[in-house]
Amino acid sequence: MHPSQPIGIFDSGMGGLTVAHAVHRLLPNEHLIYFGDTKHLPYGDKSSEAIQQYSFNIVTYLLSRGCKAIVIACNSASTAAGDFLHQRFGHLIPIIKVVDPLVQKVHEMGFRKVGLIATKATTQSGVYQRALEEKVAVHAKATPLLVPMIEEGFTRNHISKAIIEEYLLKPEFNDIDALLLACTHYPLIRSIVEEYLPGVHVLDSTEVTAKALHKTLQEAGLLCQKREQENEFLISDYTETFDQQAQIFFGQDIDLRTLSL
Repeated sequence: MHPSQPIGIFDSGMGGLTVAHAVHRLLPNEHLIYFGDTKHLPYGDKSSEAIQQYSFNIVTYLLSRGCKAIVIACNSASTAAGDFLHQRFGHLIPIIKVVDPLVQKVHEMGFRKVGLIATKATTQSGVYQRALEEKVAVHAKATPLLVPMIEEGFTRNHISKAIIEEYLLKPEFNDIDALLLACTHYPLIRSIVEEYLPGVHVLDSTEVTAKALHKTLQEAGLLCQKREQENEFLISDYTETFDQQAQIFFGQDIDLRTLSL
């Protein structure tokens, strides 16, 4: 491994761009290769076996590009394929899942009761519940309408507010210390969520994942000190929606290239 090698980041679509943006801000010298598997989105409605196969193909490609670390910027892929990928590739390369840094943050802050909203795949997997429930009471709720709502650009209007209100104003979220946004799309509606839950800490996986990656690379002596290449953004199937929304998720203009695996 050499510090100049790229970092691979992947998701089922555009949500992982929020993580990629956080990585880019914290590690501006790094060369990022982002892969959005738009051909197979959303992962949240797929079987674990299908998600594992898609993830295997993507990581195999990213390894062929010489990536020095992989970030699974998708909660569904992290829960369904994270252990699978570690078993097959963990001896070759560091693999960062968005789940672990967020769990660690909850423990660091000493919360005792948290709410969690995510896709069906993430909530049904129970990965957050298993990681937290020994010390923390977890109230998890599947919120499947939020991803298509966000991808269609409905993030601050009467439609989005009605959906968010329907999901959040539930008895199980009363008196929680924090709400975990366990989907990489959800940072785009974080400010609205905070309006509905005043006094509640709202946490997402973007910055904590970027910091976990920084720590991993620093400890391995793999931080790049000089930017040498532009970031790359790949998708498995072109869609106008992705092209239009990708800039919003990453926070700046990006060039998309289609690559079918």
